[in-house]
Amino acid sequence: MNNFSKRIVFGAIYVSILTFAILFSKITFISIFFLLMLITLYEFNNIIQLKSLFPYLIGILLFVFANALNVKGIHSRSLSEYAGIAVFLSFFGAFISILFTKKEKVISHLGKIFLSVIYITVPFTLIAQIPFINNEFKFVNTTILGVFILVWINDSFAYLVGKNFGKRKLLKRISPNKTVEGFLGGMLFTFVAGYLLSLFFTKLSVTNWLVFAAIVSTFGVLGDLIESMFKRQAGVKDSSNLIPGHGGFLDRLDSIIFATPFIFIYLLIIS
Repeated sequence: MNNFSKRIVFGAIYVSILTFAILFSKITFISIFFLLMLITLYEFNNIIQLKSLFPYLIGILLFVFANALNVKGIHSRSLSEYAGIAVFLSFFGAFISILFTKKEKVISHLGKIFLSVIYITVPFTLIAQIPFINNEFKFVNTTILGVFILVWINDSFAYLVGKNFGKRKLLKRISPNKTVEGFLGGMLFTFVAGYLLSLFFTKLSVTNWLVFAAIVSTFGVLGDLIESMFKRQAGVKDSSNLIPGHGGFLDRLDSIIFATPFIFIYLLIIS
């Protein structure tokens, strides 16, 4: 099986599993993103050469505390109370971790822990909150599924347009393959997809879906570039080889990781 065939087959498997987990129940949804958080933490910690259990402990604390009430079906205070406790415990755990680090590496070690928490754990915790941010505090799986569809459309058409029509480099020193034409092509098709999603996923208005499209096509690309920067500095091509033909899970989720906090904030504003 050549690399292109691998991308098609394993890409379809990845999308199918993710879609099933989102649509089946809130338990499968939260569980799959908890697992993905741990996997991407592992991949990212390898990239930045951080050998510590504390990012995983902090991640588990933050994710579980922030989503505990969502699992039970009680959502009104999950962010203000439980997430607040989790954040405190996360910071406390990070500082405790420096006691087990060599003196000359304290600042670097602590900085990497904070980086992994901010870059990986916080976005995944927010992803798990997104379907519950509505006036009824109910699990609306079409919201997060729609966001992922926008990300997949943006990534796919940015690649296709860039490969066939791209001439001007977007940020050559970080990602030489990305082009301005690819970025604009991905954005155009993402806006079209946002409008089409508003016709089927009617819990949100067409304006909201177009705002999502703008966020995904802008900040998703920034997320991709940021991960490329980390990999470039580490001298690696992919975050791992866990998905044949695609690299690692961080390679597939870098766009949603960076776009999620802005979608989360927007949903809080309109809710």
